[in-house]
Amino acid sequence: MTLPTVLVADDDRSIRTVLTQALGRAGYQVRATSSAATLWRWVEDGEGDVAITDVIMPDENGLDLIPRIRRIRPELPVIVMSAQSTLTTAVQATQRGAFDYLPKPFDLTDLLAVVDRALKQPIALAAAPDAQKPNPDEAMPLIGRSPAMQEIYRIIARLTTTDLTVMINGESGAGKELVARALHDFGRRRQGPFVAINMAAIPRELIESELFGHERGAFTGATNRHIGRFEQAAGGTLFLDEIGDMPPEAQTRLLRVLQEGEFTTVGGRQPIRANVRIVAATHRDLRALIRSGQFREDLFYRLNVVPIRLPPLRERPDDIPVLAQHFLGKAQAEGLPAKSIDPAAMALLSAYRWPGNVRELENVIRRLTALVPQPVITEEVIAQELADHTPVEEPAMAMSGGEESDNMTSVVERHIARLLASLRESGEEGVLYERALAELERPLIRMTLAETRGNQIRAAALLGLNRNTLRKKIREHGIGVQRRVG
Repeated sequence: MTLPTVLVADDDRSIRTVLTQALGRAGYQVRATSSAATLWRWVEDGEGDVAITDVIMPDENGLDLIPRIRRIRPELPVIVMSAQSTLTTAVQATQRGAFDYLPKPFDLTDLLAVVDRALKQPIALAAAPDAQKPNPDEAMPLIGRSPAMQEIYRIIARLTTTDLTVMINGESGAGKELVARALHDFGRRRQGPFVAINMAAIPRELIESELFGHERGAFTGATNRHIGRFEQAAGGTLFLDEIGDMPPEAQTRLLRVLQEGEFTTVGGRQPIRANVRIVAATHRDLRALIRSGQFREDLFYRLNVVPIRLPPLRERPDDIPVLAQHFLGKAQAEGLPAKSIDPAAMALLSAYRWPGNVRELENVIRRLTALVPQPVITEEVIAQELADHTPVEEPAMAMSGGEESDNMTSVVERHIARLLASLRESGEEGVLYERALAELERPLIRMTLAETRGNQIRAAALLGLNRNTLRKKIREHGIGVQRRVG
């Protein structure tokens, strides 16, 4: 029996070595190269059952290679990996015909699962996608390179050729409208309008008129015909924000539109075709609202065709520095003074819980950019700014291993962040564990592993622990650590 052959193209020798060993142990034959030209020659010669290529190659962009491969061998699955882990990269890979996209760093188990799926799942023998499809600007405000955001990017990329209804669930300020906007801007309706309506911001008695429009004389005060959001969004996307606040009577009418594909204005008789893609969002638990009789179960299933959970900022602290830098640049482009953030200050920002999510972070950066006189925002400035924050209601966070108090966790993580920043500057090792012994072990170990990007040898050295002791504590606290490539 001939073993499947995997073609690997990456200009990083260490990545080629790791992938060759992992794929070989999994039972595949592997041919690896640092050149896009060599990969293309192998494909032309009919070699390989799966191809894996990096995006940035010394002789050609890997994304440009995909349409050519699809034209001559449409049955060959191409998996793209890239350190340029942006939404645009994920979408371009999908639009050009990639089987899947893996942002670096990635887990070897994920790669092997994708290769296995690629070999089992037949590839559509359609013409190669148009590589010249227009794409929105790279400055798209949906930013983040954490695993959670990479999964969001992959979902958006897979939905670019569909009009499936999407339900986005996430806390206030997490960026739900940005996800909805990305679904529109990268989708096939991008030439049409993007129309948003916030259910919580409209009086209950006016929601039906706002959604579906009304005829002149339909009710007291209706002196003219009003075009509703469904008509305004014709040919494009209608974003229904805070759908959990929609009153029952409007829910019934919306359900009918989703079922029949048409609606009538308030006071009207002529049906109007609903030519829109629906994206809904909520920060509320719709299943709990269903149980309490406040939300229709049948409407929920109509809207929840593709669910997307947008994680709060506290669940993706690795994204905080890149978001902070983005907001600094955005503020400067708007005429505010150029500023930078020193490493210790950035560590404090990364440790804060951000109950207001990305919106709160942006507000803090803009405020400090405008008010801090010095060009560098220091640790003292950030500490004072965050100490002044007294959130009205900070969402509770359930951690594996039990409930933790947000207030206690926030204090501990801020303290550990200061210690990590200090040790980074001094180069000192072996004392962190002793100095932080009075704090909770779980956030201590979790944050140290994050600092070393999962490298347990470096984490043990930084903590001053025996490696076996660290492994034991990782198991005790249920901390997930996986080897990453990239």
